[in-house]
Amino acid sequence: MSRTESFDVVVVGGGPAGATAALEIARKGHSVLLLDRAGRVKPCGGAIPPRLIKDFAIPDHLLMARVRSARMVSPKNRHVDIPIDNGFVGMVNREDFDEWLRERAVTSGAVRQSGCFERLTRDDDGMSVVHFRARQHHRQGEGVACRVRARAVIGADGARSEVARQAVPGADRTKYVFAYHEIVRKPVVPPSGYDALRCDVFYQSPLSPDFYGWVFPHGDTLSIGTGSADKGFSLRSAVGNLRQTVGLQNAETLRREGAPIPMKPLPRWDNGRDVVLAGDAAGVVAPASGEGIYYAMVGGELAAQAVIELLRTGDASALKLARKRFMKAHGTVFWVLGIMQAFWYSSDRRRERFVKICEDRDVQQLTFESYMNKQLVRKKPMAHVRIFLKDMAHLLGMTRI
Repeated sequence: MSRTESFDVVVVGGGPAGATAALEIARKGHSVLLLDRAGRVKPCGGAIPPRLIKDFAIPDHLLMARVRSARMVSPKNRHVDIPIDNGFVGMVNREDFDEWLRERAVTSGAVRQSGCFERLTRDDDGMSVVHFRARQHHRQGEGVACRVRARAVIGADGARSEVARQAVPGADRTKYVFAYHEIVRKPVVPPSGYDALRCDVFYQSPLSPDFYGWVFPHGDTLSIGTGSADKGFSLRSAVGNLRQTVGLQNAETLRREGAPIPMKPLPRWDNGRDVVLAGDAAGVVAPASGEGIYYAMVGGELAAQAVIELLRTGDASALKLARKRFMKAHGTVFWVLGIMQAFWYSSDRRRERFVKICEDRDVQQLTFESYMNKQLVRKKPMAHVRIFLKDMAHLLGMTRI
């Protein structure tokens, strides 16, 4: 690659956010470089809702499983099975899913480069310069030093984004859950109680003091993981305990992955000039659930649209549209989930009551309708009233658990 090559946009990061942004920009006829750090797969349960499958035209062959129910397990091992009526949750293998998204962007005209981002500078004319090391070897830090010019840069390089740290004020003001999971091969004879069409979620302090543990089916494999903001908590030991609990302690371990997961959108996503953030770099992972793939792809699309407007008009204020549009569509959901996590996940006593609430049919229906459609359900006001009254009864200790 020429040291002086220029692009309209450089997208740093090839996950769902970055790949979606590159696709959108390429489809609009702009030159775009997708800089991807090869070989990086983050810990992720791999759940995608029907809204994502429809909006982003995801083919069936990427769905490793179609989950039809979720099991919530309380601290006292009470479990509540929640059916997914008239639908399913798709489960994907992130390694295959992310690669397909990147290749789709390339097919539409994006230029793909494997390498590790290092820094942003500016040329004498004020244009951004992206410095990176082109990947040539497997060992970190090796490769050829390269630089490309860009009229705009999208930072989609994950939690604790280096693009964000260098370019966007306030990027350090967010909280993280540290997630860890193990991908294991499904045994020929699955353990008793195993359901390949069910996601299991464990709200138990030995598995996580402030988040949850999970067992998610991926067809021939499973993701078994947990997360916590407590840096002193042993995630690896907790996953080992969870595997023992569900009878998968002897299943073949295919890989282990860990990473920080942001739990709050950053207060600012752009530098007011030519850089905007997307995905985990912008902090768009849903509190309480930890869901990030859908929000990453929406964020990537919105970042691309904001950059395209910048390229068209030269008005840097267009970059603010990415966060403004995202928060208008999803900010209320994030606020509600944040409150829910702060309150219900704070002790095993409250978690026990939370799982008890999940027995309620109104709660189940509204929860999954909101999840499937990615918006708060407003069409059933009496159901919301009933849920409110039941919540108050639990908060006041007027119900038995």
